[in-house]
Amino acid sequence: MPEVCTVLITGAAGGIGRATALRLARAGWRCVLVDADAGALERLQAEWPVAASAPLALVADLTDAARIEALGAQLPPLDALINNAGMSAGGAEVLAGLDDGAAQRLLALNLEAPARMVQACTPHLRAGARIVNVASGAGLRAIPWRGLYSASKAGVIAQTRALARARPDWSVSALSPGFVRTELVQRLIDSRRLDLRQVLSRIPMARMAEPEDMAEALAFLASPGARPCAGQLLVLDGGSSVYGGSQPLPPAQLPALPFDTPRALHCEAIACAEWQAALAQLPAGETAGSIYPAVIDGRALQAPAGGLLAAVLDAARAFRLQHARQASLTLLLPPAPADIDWQRAGDAAAARMALATLAAEWGALGLRINALAPAGGCAPAACLPLLDYASGARAQFLTGQVLFAGTGTRDGPETP
Repeated sequence: MPEVCTVLITGAAGGIGRATALRLARAGWRCVLVDADAGALERLQAEWPVAASAPLALVADLTDAARIEALGAQLPPLDALINNAGMSAGGAEVLAGLDDGAAQRLLALNLEAPARMVQACTPHLRAGARIVNVASGAGLRAIPWRGLYSASKAGVIAQTRALARARPDWSVSALSPGFVRTELVQRLIDSRRLDLRQVLSRIPMARMAEPEDMAEALAFLASPGARPCAGQLLVLDGGSSVYGGSQPLPPAQLPALPFDTPRALHCEAIACAEWQAALAQLPAGETAGSIYPAVIDGRALQAPAGGLLAAVLDAARAFRLQHARQASLTLLLPPAPADIDWQRAGDAAAARMALATLAAEWGALGLRINALAPAGGCAPAACLPLLDYASGARAQFLTGQVLFAGTGTRDGPETP
């Protein structure tokens, strides 16, 4: 990593973009801020951290292809591009806006602009650059009465995977947020056009994400350590995408912890020497005071054929006996076997669904469960930045997910 990294963030002046810009600035990044709202960009610059490098602020309407092309002449060398800008046609049917251009404007910003930004930035991207597209849970399931929003975000997810295959020299990934308490969402809550209780009743973590939750994830995905996530979609929605119950979930029993809460790491049942050596490089963290307990469990790596579900349940039982609230469990899973007899073919899917169900049951307690499934050629040491992020307090809204590291060109989402 160069001594100082540079990132370009679109939609930088509000919500997730603003929180991400401030997060990276505090971490020492140089920021190129792109937004259509000149006034909002000025307000963001007025709040810029005193010790951070002054940002380069560029006003640009990204629905205009010519304006995106013109941006290229204004850019410095870049280490990362975060395509965050987007819009939603709240209340509109899918076929609305086709005649007056509103639908085309949405598609131009949500689906076409990310690709155009990559093209404009390509001459300026350093070797090993990271490209991160902000998608949405709406790209994984249909959200009615938001115009072509779901369609546009499904397109961004597919585009991300295709770009990862086309440019393996970059690290291309996507983030899929759920409900985030942006300025727009807060206005909907205040005006009672959005029922907060109804929203929370379908989120296992029992709270709405803050923009800063997404900023922590984007800061990780924009870093060199996110290389194993190339071609992947990080779903950060508090478990709502894996919840399928008909009854409302219980409310949160505890507030979220600060992102910088020290982690106390414990590695359990790690028999593989290569994993032992790699995990020894992760700091164990604090042992007293305000801590966030985190367990990385490797017993599933030794599971016999057809025994993955039993290993997941065994790990979950051991974790639950030790932790009553606000802790994380990350399971290490073996690569999927090349072939398996049909009698055992359901074991892995059952294990993933059990993991998702546990996430839904534990969320109100602040307990999280995720799994890491590296590809066969992905070295354990390469997974350490991902484990460091996923296991700690920075990822308190990440639960119920199987993280596929090092697969790069996976064609579709692998869901529990």
